[in-house]
Amino acid sequence: MSARVFKSFMRDFFAVNYDEQRADPEATRLDGNGRYYPNCSSDVWLRSCEREIVEPIEGHASGHIPNWLNGSLLRNGPGSWKVGEMSFGHLFDCSALLHRFAIKNGRVTYQNRFVDTQTLQKNRAAQRIVVTEFGTAAVPDPCHSIFDKFGAIFKPDNGTDNSMISIYPFGDQYYTLTETPFMHRINPCTLATEARICTSDFVGIINHTSHPHVLPSGTVYNLGISMTKSGPAYAIICFPNGQHMFEDAHVVATLPCRWKLHPGYMHTFGLTEHYFVIVEQPMSVSLTEYIKAQLSNQHLAACLKWYEDKPTLFHLLERASGKLVQTYESEAFFYLHIINAYEQDGHVVVDICSYKNPEMINCMYLEAIANMQTNPNYAQHFRGRPLRFVLPLGAGSSCSSSKRRLVKSLSLVGLTAPPPTLLKHSASQYADITYMATNGKQETPAKDSKRARYDEDDCVNLVTLRNTQAEAYQGATGIYLRPEMLCDWGCETPRIYYERHMGKSYRYFYAISSDVDAQNPGTLIKVDVVSKTCKTWCEDNVYPSEPIFVAAPQPQSEDDGVILASMVVGGGLNDCYVGLIVLCAKTMTELGRCDFHINGPVPKCLHGWFAPNAV
Repeated sequence: MSARVFKSFMRDFFAVNYDEQRADPEATRLDGNGRYYPNCSSDVWLRSCEREIVEPIEGHASGHIPNWLNGSLLRNGPGSWKVGEMSFGHLFDCSALLHRFAIKNGRVTYQNRFVDTQTLQKNRAAQRIVVTEFGTAAVPDPCHSIFDKFGAIFKPDNGTDNSMISIYPFGDQYYTLTETPFMHRINPCTLATEARICTSDFVGIINHTSHPHVLPSGTVYNLGISMTKSGPAYAIICFPNGQHMFEDAHVVATLPCRWKLHPGYMHTFGLTEHYFVIVEQPMSVSLTEYIKAQLSNQHLAACLKWYEDKPTLFHLLERASGKLVQTYESEAFFYLHIINAYEQDGHVVVDICSYKNPEMINCMYLEAIANMQTNPNYAQHFRGRPLRFVLPLGAGSSCSSSKRRLVKSLSLVGLTAPPPTLLKHSASQYADITYMATNGKQETPAKDSKRARYDEDDCVNLVTLRNTQAEAYQGATGIYLRPEMLCDWGCETPRIYYERHMGKSYRYFYAISSDVDAQNPGTLIKVDVVSKTCKTWCEDNVYPSEPIFVAAPQPQSEDDGVILASMVVGGGLNDCYVGLIVLCAKTMTELGRCDFHINGPVPKCLHGWFAPNAV
C-alpha cells in the first residue's frame, strides 16, 4: 500500500468510524424546527451578565451536601459579550466574570463579579472596544500614527489583560490567568480584584500559558515564550513558594522553538517527577503576521497558522538540569488541555484531549455559535477524543529484542495500516492520525514534509508497558508515536485528583462532553484510564462546567470524594438560573445541589479552583 493510498484509507476510516462515535444519529439531520442539534442549547454560551451579585445570596438546597465539604468553588470565564453597542467576536474575548459558590455545613451561597482589568476599565470608559482581543479588533484610534503602533508592538501594556480563562493559587493567594503575561489577584471571599501582576516585570518572557502547575510544596511552574538572540524559545518559569513568589521567579529550562518566526501556540504543558513535557503542535503564532496585525488593526487570531502536514513534537526536558533529553514526533493534531503526564517503568505517559485540527477554535466565534443549528459540519469540527501517548525513555537507534510485536511494511509517510477488521476493533480508533516522530528540527515550516524511512526488517514496538495499545517505533532519526484512545467520548476541561496525582500514575479523570451532537451534550464524564470504561451523569437541558474533584477527609481511594460543577440551563439568552451540583465521585450519582434564581443571566464558565479555606 502506497503512502498516499494509506493516508486516504485512514481518512476514510476516520470519517466512517470516528465521526460517528457517541453521536446521536438523528442529530446531523434537520429536525422539524430546522435545527441540526436539537439537543444542544447554544444560548448557554451567548448570555451576558449585566448586573453583578456582589453580596452572597442563598439558594435552595436539595439532597445531601456532605458536612465535611467546606470551602469555595471559584470559577472564571466569559461574562459579557457587550461593550456599549458593540459585541466581541470570540468567546475568548468576553469580559472576565468570576463566580463563587461558598459551601459551609451543607449550605451554599452564590455571588459573581467581573475581574476589574484595565481592559474592562478602558472599554467601559469609552463605551466601545478599544483593546484588541483574540478574535476582536479594537476600534481604531485616529490619534495613533503608524509609528505609534509600531513602537507599541512588543510592549506588554499595549495588549489585553483580560484574564478570563483560569484561577490558580500562588501561595495562599488566588490569581486569574489568560495567555498574556498578566494575572490578577482576587479575594476568594469577596471576588474583589486586588492587584495586577505582569510576569514580564519579573522574568524575561512575553507571555505564559493559562494552566500552570502547582506542586504540593506550593511552588508553581508555568510555560512561557522568551525572546533570545537566536529567536523565540519556550521557557519554563519557576515561582518558588514563599513571600516573594514573583520577585523570586526565574527560568529553569529553555527550548528553542522549531521555527524561528513561528513559535507554537501553547495553552498548557506537562510535568512529571523528572521531566517537563512540552507538546509542540503545528499551530504557530506567526511573528510576521503579528506585526502586520498590529499595524493594520486586525485581531490576534489572524496571526495563527496551522501546518497540517507538519508533525506534533513531544519534548522531554530534564527538571534537574533544564536540558532537552529527547524529542518524539506524532502526526499533526491540535489540543488545548493535557489531562496528566507521568513516568512508569521506563516510559513517560502523556494523556491529551486531542483534535484532528484547530477548527474547534473557529467554532467559538460569536457568529459560529449563534448559527451552529444551521451548520451541518459544526459537530464534526468540534470532534475530539482523549488520547494516550507513551514515550519510551532511553530508546536508542537499535531495537531491543525485549521489545514486543514486530511490524512490517512501513511506508515513507507512516505505519502501514493493519487490516480494516483489526482497526475496527482497536482501541486506537483515532484513525486519521498515523503517528511518527523525529529528533530532527526544521527552521521554517517548509512545504517539503518528507519523513525519514524506517528499517522495514528491524522495526518493533518500543512500548513495553502493560495495559496499553499505544505504540512507538524507532526510525532513522528518532522515535515515532501512535496513541491509543482512552474513551469514546469527546472530553474537555479535564480534571484529576490533582493534589495527589498530578505528574504521577493515576486512574481517573473527569470532564465535560465536547460532543454537541450527543444525545445529551451536557454530560459529565468519569473516565477509568485503566479499564478504558466510563461513568456519566446528565440531566435534560442542564449544562455543567468543568468538574472539580474534592477528596473526602482521609480518602481511601483515588475517587473517594465528590465532584463539584457549576451549571446553567438552556432556555434563551435571558434565563436567570445558576446552580451547583455535587456528585459522588465513585458512582457519578447526585448527592445534592443548590439552585439559584438570580437577577439576570450569566453564561457558562470555563475553569476554576476549589479553595478549602475561603469560607
